[in-house]
Amino acid sequence: MQHKEVNAHMDRVRFALRATGVTLDPPNPLRSGIHSRGYLPHVKREGASYFVTFRLADSLPKQVVLELQADRAARLHRFFAQLEARKRHPQAPAPTDTQETIDRDYRRQVERYLDKGVGACYLDRPEIAELVANALRYFEGQRYHLTDWVVMPDHVHAVVWPMPNELLGDIVKSWKGYTGREANKLLRRVGEPFWQKEPFDHWIRDDDEKARIGRYVRHNPVTAGLCAAPEHWQWSSAWAGWTKAKPPPA
Repeated sequence: MQHKEVNAHMDRVRFALRATGVTLDPPNPLRSGIHSRGYLPHVKREGASYFVTFRLADSLPKQVVLELQADRAARLHRFFAQLEARKRHPQAPAPTDTQETIDRDYRRQVERYLDKGVGACYLDRPEIAELVANALRYFEGQRYHLTDWVVMPDHVHAVVWPMPNELLGDIVKSWKGYTGREANKLLRRVGEPFWQKEPFDHWIRDDDEKARIGRYVRHNPVTAGLCAAPEHWQWSSAWAGWTKAKPPPA
């Protein structure tokens, strides 16, 4: 029921995105437009950069996810209802929210919970953190450009620009598929999911937003109390060591 309830707002999302220039019914919504892989609509814009987050399977309890998504859906419902009311009656009050604010608040709520380090936090193990960091960088300059990234104890953030003819979904699937299999081998786990199925991706609208998100990604270990300065966290684009050599073959 939750799946259907959240996705019932897809039509309203399409309505709100018209002004941004996102094509509503493109030939391939995975390249430009909107699509859904589960609970959330994913916005794609060809030629854009994205802020991507994927997390360990046990990092967010299902009940917490459902509560956060229900709150987001309720705010979206109010927002679009206010938009439609104002369209019919111009004197009606303007919406008290924006979709950007609602999405940003949702991301921040998720990120604050992730920074608590709930669950097994397998990415805290150096050999697994290095595995993920190498995978992120492996096709840098071939399939995508990676502006900023960080491997936290229970999640990963990346700012990525897919190269022409490359799909963001394929890039993230490749990262998660390879690292999930190899990490489970290191952990001697069989038949257990390593990553949460659905990642979060956010289309970055402009350079100012990209700079703000990049600062957040680099400072995430500091914010979580893991180190004193971004450059002290080894599993991040802020650490100078990652600029010295390409990763070994996967």
